Amino acid sequence: MLRENNSWEDWIIFMLDGIERTSKQTVSLVQQIKTLMLSIKQKMRSELPKVYSQDFLNNLFRHPYTKIDFVMDELQVTRQTAAKYLEELVRIGILEKHKVSRESFYLNYALHDLLVVVN
Repeated sequence: MLRENNSWEDWIIFMLDGIERTSKQTVSLVQQIKTLMLSIKQKMRSELPKVYSQDFLNNLFRHPYTKIDFVMDELQVTRQTAAKYLEELVRIGILEKHKVSRESFYLNYALHDLLVVVN
């Protein structure tokens, strides 16, 4: 169809418009994630200074959820310590705890909400 109608220019402009729109949405999302990360960092440092670490913060933003095993592996802490840290974040409203079968998942709901919003 493109060859027959010689509409290459229209097709290229259409594709470039899509790339531009997607790029702008991605930059906006990255900025929102950065702002959220800074906000959570400040909250953790002020309310849970003994729990805060940059590695722990990074864990909370690697995926929209985490679990005790992930925290244990990444922070090199015991199961009891990892569970305590996560429960503290639930207590101050950063995470939501969800029980699936015998395992608990901790949802970073603010990050999740950013990722599921369709612009």
